[in-house]
Amino acid sequence: MQTTYQRRSFMKKLGLLSLATASSSHWLGAAPTGKQIGLQLYSLREDIKGNVSGILKQVADIGFKKLEAANYADGEIYGYSPKEIRKMVTDLGMHMQSAHVGGPRDFSGANHAIAMDWWKQAADAHAAVGAEFLIKPSMPKPDTLKELEAWCTYYNQVGAIAKEYDLQFGFHNHAREFEKIEGKVMYDFMLENTDPDLFCMELDVYWATKGGYDPVDYLKKYSGRFPLLHIKDEEEIGQSGTMDFEPIFKAAYAQGMKGFYVEVERYNYEPVKSVAMSYEYLNNSTYVK
Repeated sequence: MQTTYQRRSFMKKLGLLSLATASSSHWLGAAPTGKQIGLQLYSLREDIKGNVSGILKQVADIGFKKLEAANYADGEIYGYSPKEIRKMVTDLGMHMQSAHVGGPRDFSGANHAIAMDWWKQAADAHAAVGAEFLIKPSMPKPDTLKELEAWCTYYNQVGAIAKEYDLQFGFHNHAREFEKIEGKVMYDFMLENTDPDLFCMELDVYWATKGGYDPVDYLKKYSGRFPLLHIKDEEEIGQSGTMDFEPIFKAAYAQGMKGFYVEVERYNYEPVKSVAMSYEYLNNSTYVK
């Protein structure tokens, strides 16, 4: 079985890793459809540095309709004011529906008020950009359920702040949230100890699978808690042959999914091409609306 490095080396010899103008027009000029396919901009994390408007234009040309940001600091998104970035996005016919925002990890004692003020500023900025969701992308794994319960209380408090700005606060999983703490699956505990009105889950279906659990089971068991999904594969979407996306989409729509985002972390091609291939795979899938 070829490694990713071997495949990349072989394709490079064939000239398949370049994005020359003549070949890129196929990927970047896909005719937009009515499908509301979203992109987590972390997929283009290196490309977007210093070229925000250019990358957004390429993303729009591929056909993406919804975006999830992954760069916030001090009231700015990708180095621009919310008003500026919103205009860039809307002028291209897209909507920045969601954003990954890390936030302070120390929220205890005297730091609690500081953490809450931080979230107020973040909520204000993302409400101004037109977002609907504010998602925390990761967290450390607590050692005890008591520590995890403190995180859940914190999440409810952040969720209450987000709600004041007409945002829904939530959490994006990796595989470690499906590990057990004192005999309890961490992810289950979080779902069962947070307020559904204040806290949602953005289910990363790839990482759930890597964690040993079927995303469909969660979508059915905790129906209504997953307004957003991350659609991810080993590399480009649909290329590994190990992810069965059709039942995931069917279950996600049935429980009220409001958006989903392609996320590509590892590539066989230049990142923009990998993202475009992932879009095309979903655009050609009859189960994707």
